[in-house]
Order: sequence, then structure tokens, then C-alpha cells
Amino acid sequence: MNALTDGCAIVTGAGGGLGRALALALAPHMQVAGLGRRMAALEETEALAGGNFLPLMADVTDVVEVVQAFDTARNIAPITVLINNAAIYPRRDFLDESAASFMATVGINLGGVVTCTRAALSDMTATGFGRILNVATFADLHPLPASSAYSVSKGAARIFTRALIADIGDRFPGIVVNDWMPGMLATDMGIADGLEPAAAAKWGAKLALWHDPSLTGTTWEMAAEIPPARSLKRRIADRVLMRPRAKPRQL
Repeated sequence: MNALTDGCAIVTGAGGGLGRALALALAPHMQVAGLGRRMAALEETEALAGGNFLPLMADVTDVVEVVQAFDTARNIAPITVLINNAAIYPRRDFLDESAASFMATVGINLGGVVTCTRAALSDMTATGFGRILNVATFADLHPLPASSAYSVSKGAARIFTRALIADIGDRFPGIVVNDWMPGMLATDMGIADGLEPAAAAKWGAKLALWHDPSLTGTTWEMAAEIPPARSLKRRIADRVLMRPRAKPRQL
């Protein structure tokens, strides 16, 4: 825990909504650098954070801007935490999409995760230590109308989490990677009567600061771990052997 909080946490999409709330929840514990496309919005987050927040204007789809932002952050402290939060939800019927508009959403919701994760891993693989939390959703399993680009891109990002673990999990067990679904929020991307971002951010920040290799590959929804699916064979064996099912962890 000390090694995590001695470093720098990067939060993408920190200019508002959940990203701002996550940055504010982390700031009392460690240095936070927030990425966003609007400096004025990031400066508002900085004012609320009480001085432990570094605003970094960068488009997560632009590799050069991301690398420059991460270089600025690591001049303060090594990057030990990354929360991939930046995303857009354009709410367009597929017949109203062009190929370009569809891929622009993919570029942020998937490409931004890939670009920022690769930049953060430069620090984390050097030390063998770090924490990556990807803000996820079930949209890929149950797409709503007018959400094709959002659902596809967020679903692909969940696949990316698993693919990343397949590549680095055995070599770098100290780099803990998992997905977190904050629930339906009262944000521009959410619903009017959703959960306040600050309430969800308390769970997200706590999860991001929890450095336990057993978290790698897990998926959490709000404050609870989602138990992994069990095969029919496993369920039968557990029943025959009267093995108790492990209780999901809570934040």
C-alpha cells in the first residue's frame, strides 16, 4: 500500500463526472494526475482537490499527447496506479453512424485504454509493481438501442483486460489488473436518477488502492466482486462434495 501511495495515480477523463470524483477520492492518499481534453474542466477538478492534483490536457486517442502527459506525471513520482475511465456514449442508432463516427467512439473507449495502459506499463514493468483498474460495463452483454459503438468498444475493452493479463500476468504478478463496473450514475452518460459519482468513486478508489494479486482478472460491480462463472461439472462436484461456495468479496 505504501509503495502505491508513494507514487502517482493517473485518472483519465478527470475533467468531470466519475473521473473527477475518482481523482478527488484518491487525492487525499497520493499524488493524482488527471487527463482530459479541456483544461478549464481539469482546473476545476484541481481546485476541488486541494492541491494534490496535476491537470494534464491530453486526448487519450493521441499517442504523442498521452506519452507527453505521462512523462510530465512521472517527473513528480513513478506511475503506480492507472484508472482507465475516459469514455463517450454518443447514443446514435447504427443507421445514423458513419464508419468514421463509429470508429471515433472505438478510438476513445478502446484505443484510449490501450494507449494509456501501454504508457503506464513503462513504469510498472520496470519495477514489477502497479495497479490498473479499467472502468467497465455490461453493455456488451446487453446492448441498448442506439448504443452499438459504445457497446462494441466497451466490450472490446473488457476483452483487452483479459488479453493483457494473458500476456503479463505470469511475468508480472505484482501488476494487478481488473475491471470495475460503477453502476448507473447520475452523469451525462448515465441516468438522471442514478448513483452520485462521488458515492461510486469511494468504491473505485478503494479498489484501485487495493494491491492484491488475487484481484487480477476479477470483475467488480459497484462494491462487490462478481463471482466467476462455474462450469456444470464444477457445480456438480461442489454439491457432491458439499464444498461451500466462496463468498464474493466486498469493499
